[in-house]
Formats: sequence, structure tokens, C-alpha cells
Amino acid sequence: MSNLKTGGQIIWESLIAEGVEVVFGLPGGAILPAYDDLAKYEYPIHHVLVTHEQGASHMADGYARATGRVGVCIATSGPGATNLITGLATAYMDSTPIVAITGQVPNSLLGRDGFQESDVQGVSLPVTKHNYLITDINDLAMAIKEAFYIASTGRPGPVLVDVCKDVQQAMTEFEYPKSIHLPGYNPNVNAPDSDDVSRAAELLNNAERPLIVSGQGVTIARAEKELRELAEKANIPVATSLLGIGTFPTTHPLSISWGGMHGEAYCNYALQDCDVLFAIGARLDDRLTGAFDTFAPKAKIIHADIDPAEMGKNLTIDTPVVGDALLILKELVPQVDANEHPAWIAQIQEWKSETTNRDILEQETDELVAPYVMRALWHETDEGNATVVTDVGQHQMWEAQYYNHTKPRSLLTSGGLGTMGYALPAAIGAQMGNMEEEVWVVAGDGGFQMTMVELSTIMQENLPIKIAIINNGYLGMVRQWQDVFYNKRHSGTPLFNPDFIKLAEAYGMAARRVTKKEDAINAIKEAQEFDGPFLLEFQVEEFTNVYPMVAPGKSNADMIRRPAEAPSEGN
Repeated sequence: MSNLKTGGQIIWESLIAEGVEVVFGLPGGAILPAYDDLAKYEYPIHHVLVTHEQGASHMADGYARATGRVGVCIATSGPGATNLITGLATAYMDSTPIVAITGQVPNSLLGRDGFQESDVQGVSLPVTKHNYLITDINDLAMAIKEAFYIASTGRPGPVLVDVCKDVQQAMTEFEYPKSIHLPGYNPNVNAPDSDDVSRAAELLNNAERPLIVSGQGVTIARAEKELRELAEKANIPVATSLLGIGTFPTTHPLSISWGGMHGEAYCNYALQDCDVLFAIGARLDDRLTGAFDTFAPKAKIIHADIDPAEMGKNLTIDTPVVGDALLILKELVPQVDANEHPAWIAQIQEWKSETTNRDILEQETDELVAPYVMRALWHETDEGNATVVTDVGQHQMWEAQYYNHTKPRSLLTSGGLGTMGYALPAAIGAQMGNMEEEVWVVAGDGGFQMTMVELSTIMQENLPIKIAIINNGYLGMVRQWQDVFYNKRHSGTPLFNPDFIKLAEAYGMAARRVTKKEDAINAIKEAQEFDGPFLLEFQVEEFTNVYPMVAPGKSNADMIRRPAEAPSEGN
């Protein structure tokens, strides 16, 4: 029986075959045949119309991180496709599985600088795991199947499929492929080398001051339970990377939070003093390690990661273990001895005791400071029972310090690329992936303005997202660096902001401004109780800084600590 389909139909049929339920996109001329087929055939895919294509790629990213499934975005050729690039680069750095489908000019115009032609394959090459240019309809279905496989296996990442317009209009017999053959792609889906695991176990068993660093790879592998088994069995303290927050409950007695440039001081002390460091699913990048040659100077380092390219990339590794985090931990836990490290735990507790009690902030200053807002948000979301999507900057660091995450996938943020403007669209994706979840955007006044046009998408989809803008009138983190390293020359960092309340009202969104500390909790409650989206603007003290702080290129041992006279904002 004939099953003739256009290329546009094949795109949607292929997405359905992959279990896709929602896509984020914006139509244009070169992708219009596919959109026309979506309208004619009413495929059971929910299309979210975005306001800017960058928002589409961030939404697909947020959807993927919140659900563990592949996110899908779609755009037209030229500027539509190039607008996706920032989101694809964000996903590439943070190992997020995305499939991006873009329209391209017809075959007859390729290479002729036709209207809205751009070499999207070339432009996206450095920020995707793989990409395709489809000039023949008979290659389309297989390319989409391969794209989903590549995006979701091994170390996840974005894949782009660029489809010529005439391919979308052509017709062919359609049958979605049942299998693929990619001889050049061998994702590491096997068990780790047993000898490597045994060597890792031996190091941990003989350690006096062992430490685990857990990264996002643990969440990607869904290995949080096994990580906890390892930590509790051998009584090993657990630190995380920024993206690893949520892999181990921050409230657990063995948790020492997260380390690095703005991580907890006691965590950095532990990183510098441990004698065996077991890093799993973490890239060990410069924001965690500080100067590479000064990181964990007393430790034998075990690095467990699915990507063999990470082994020894930044640090000298004593025992590399290549493999999926879940498979590694399942093999490692039985080989690790039940243990106690009383002197080491006592030392960490002593370092922890130096940290300011985060619940007495209101007693230290009457001003509305951002750390207080983060702590209040944590309390009012049932002490961490929400998904928080942050932008990039000071508020991002304060959220990580003051909001105790106890469940996986509860903090979504741009770690590797540090993409301002990420939070609002990524939260839309996260909410679309889990409509029952309480989702909060935490964004600075600078980053929020980069993608605030997606307020339109929130209202269009009637999503119950709650937004907290931390407004200090500056590009806060850049201003902090100017204060510390550039003699307080605030060049280009003071902001001219709109009236965020009027802006929300222009979109028909409920909103409230908070200027006093005593109003913060009631405002958060009002937003939570409101049936629909709600924007809160917190006008916080301007010059509060994030501490501790490790200067770029310096050792984690050389932290800049909070001045005694400053309002409490960490340790």
C-alpha cells in the first residue's frame, strides 16, 4: 500500500515516531512547507510559537533538562537558523540533548547567496555534536532518526538537521527507519573497564580524607540513588559542580554543597585538603578548579566520565574511569568498604561552622538584599520543592548558595557558556515538560531584558510560571569584577531599566514590586497563590557582592572572603 508523504509530512511523522509531544519554533519562508503540513494534517504535536528563535533553542534546552528527553526546536533559514546558535552553544557546553530542524533555501539556490541563505551547517559545526544538510528527500527520515540517537546517547548534545525547501515539498514513499548504522559514531554505552573500577575502589578504601565531586553526568545517567549509596556506605563527603547541584541533597549530613569560584568556602577547603578525589560526571572546568595546577594538590584524582576526551584535559588524572555514571557506580559500590572518617568529617564540620547561618539574615540588615530573597524563596517553596531556572550573574550564585536543592533537575542554569537571557525561555520549556511542577524564573535585570519578549509566549500558552527579577540596577557580576579588579570604574554596567511592572501589565501578566524586606515573603506567597503567571520585581540593595570569590587564574585556596562589615551574603 502506497504511503506517499511530502518532506514536510516526513518531518512531523518522524518526530511522532520519536515520541515528541512539543516543539518550539517560529515559521519563515524556507520552513513554511513543513508548517503548512502541520496545519493541514493536525499532527498530535503541540507547537509553541516563540517570539525569537534564540528563545526556541533555550526552551528546547529547558524542556530537555527538566524531563531528560530530547528537546526540539524549529526555525527558518538565514537569521532564523543563526538565531538558534546561542542556544545550541549553551546546550553543547552543558551536554543537553536537542534536535534543531531548520529550513534552507532550495537546492537550486544553494551557494548562490540567495535570500535568507546562510551556511548553517558551517556556522553550527563547532556547537553541535553533528549536523546535516538534507538535499534529497530520501535521506530525511534517516537523518532525523540518527539525529535523535546522536543527541541522546553517549555524552548528550545538540544536533541540527537543515532541510532544503524543495525537499520539504517533494514526495516519496515513507517508512520510518527501524535501525541505524553509524560506523563513525560509537557512543560509550558499555560498562566501564573493571580494572579501572577496582583501582578506584582501592584508592577510596585506603583514603583518610576522601571526597566525591558529583556533576550533571550523574543526573543524565539517573544515578543519584547509587551516588548516595556510595557516599553513605563509605561515609564520604559529597561536593557538587554548579550543574551537579541536585545530584545529592544539599540538606544531607554528608553534603558540603558546591565548590569553585563562588562555591562554599568550606567546600573549597575540603577540595584543597582531600587525599582522594572521586569526580564523577563533572568536567572539572576552571570555574570549579581555579588554577588547574593548584587544584586538590594533596589528592589522588579519580575521574569518572562518559566522555574519554575529558580524561586529563584539564588535570593530571591518577585513575581515569570511562563510562556511564550509573554503570560505574553500580560496579563500584560493592567494591567499596563500609568506612568511617571521623577526623575528616570533624574537620569539615569545623570549616562549616564558619559559615553564616543563612536563616538570620534579616537580623543582620534591614535592607532588601538578594541573598535574603533566595532564602525566602526556598522556604516558601516547601524548602526546595520547585524547579528554579536561573539566568547568569550574581543572582545565579546566590540561588546556588541559599536555595537548598534536594531533588534532581530542580536547578536549571547555563553553566559552561554562561548565557544571559537563558532563564525565561528555558523555564517555559521546563514548564511545558512538567505542567504540574512549580517553576520559578530567577533572573537579573540585565539578563531578563535579553529575552523578555518571551513573556508573550508565557501568556499565549497560559503557563503558571512565577518570575523573580533581582533588580540592582547594574550588570551585577560585571560590576562586582569592576569593583574588585578595576578600581570601581563602572564602565558600561549601570542599567537603564524599564518599569518591569508596566511591562508585565502590557502583556496582561499580574505583577508586583517589592522594595522592603518585610514584604518579600508575602509577595512570594501572593505569586504562588495566583492562578497563572506572576512577575515579582525585587528592588534589592545595589552593591551587595557574592562571596567567597576566587579571582580568575588563582587557587581556590586564595578565596576573597566576605568583609566583616558587609551585609551577610555567604561565607
